[in-house]
Amino acid sequence: MTRHPLTFAMLAFLSACSGGEDERRPPWADGRDVVTKGPAARQQDLSNLAGRIVALHNRERAQVGAPPLAWDPGLAAAAAAYGPALAARGRLAHSPAESRAGQGENLWMGTAGAFSIEEMVGGWAAEKSVFVPGTVPNVSRSGHFGDVGHYAQMIWRTTNRVGCALYRGRAADFLICRYSPAGNVVGEHVP
Repeated sequence: MTRHPLTFAMLAFLSACSGGEDERRPPWADGRDVVTKGPAARQQDLSNLAGRIVALHNRERAQVGAPPLAWDPGLAAAAAAYGPALAARGRLAHSPAESRAGQGENLWMGTAGAFSIEEMVGGWAAEKSVFVPGTVPNVSRSGHFGDVGHYAQMIWRTTNRVGCALYRGRAADFLICRYSPAGNVVGEHVP
């Protein structure tokens, strides 16, 4: 039987919770937050994912003087739609550019249930240790743009919206974040 991802996620969340009526309705149940699918997840990992993701991004943006990002449910839905393809591949690969016109994309993969959202997004933010302000693609102390691309997208000054999804597979978790307008434009400056 095929279930809608949000329905399955709601059932997984309810099976992991106990308590009153208020505790049983996760913040993403109305479709405006992060969509998850897969085995039941730790309760703390499902608590206010959108708010936590935006706060993590905005902390990095504030450090370089970039304006804050806002959550975009449409970007989150687009990110969620790509989760099954990543899980089927079992490895990271960006979605085709034509399927996300005008959108940037950050991807993360790790052992299922082993990492918090803070650790996932923190991996991208840690790239700032080799980042140097400059013109894309020459913004890395290592000489490889791929070493700083996630961080550069996080702090891209003209990006103003983000939407993400956590896809929980059997062996791995995938965090997919979409950004609009897209960053990491070759030839443009990153602060």
